[in-house]
Amino acid sequence: MVKQTHNHVHKHGEPNTKARKVINMAIGSVAKIPEMVDDGRYCPEIIQQIDSVVGLLHSARKELLKGHLESCLAERLKTDKEGSIKELLKIYNMQ
Repeated sequence: MVKQTHNHVHKHGEPNTKARKVINMAIGSVAKIPEMVDDGRYCPEIIQQIDSVVGLLHSARKELLKGHLESCLAERLKTDKEGSIKELLKIYNMQ
């Protein structure tokens, strides 16, 4: 993927705050996992916590992708159609 070094905002002028909120939730949830293991918690509880993190990250990914498709990609297609297609293929692990 193309790494952006600037503070990226969508066309509406605001960073993706919903994705950031979900990512923060995932960070909090993942931080609990080592503690659960150290405390000898029941394995299914730990697995459920891991699944929760995976779900949160999946939600954040969807939110970021939606914003990218609606604003960033729409603008980039106007100037670099080929690069935009390559980027999408990479995002979807098809390249």
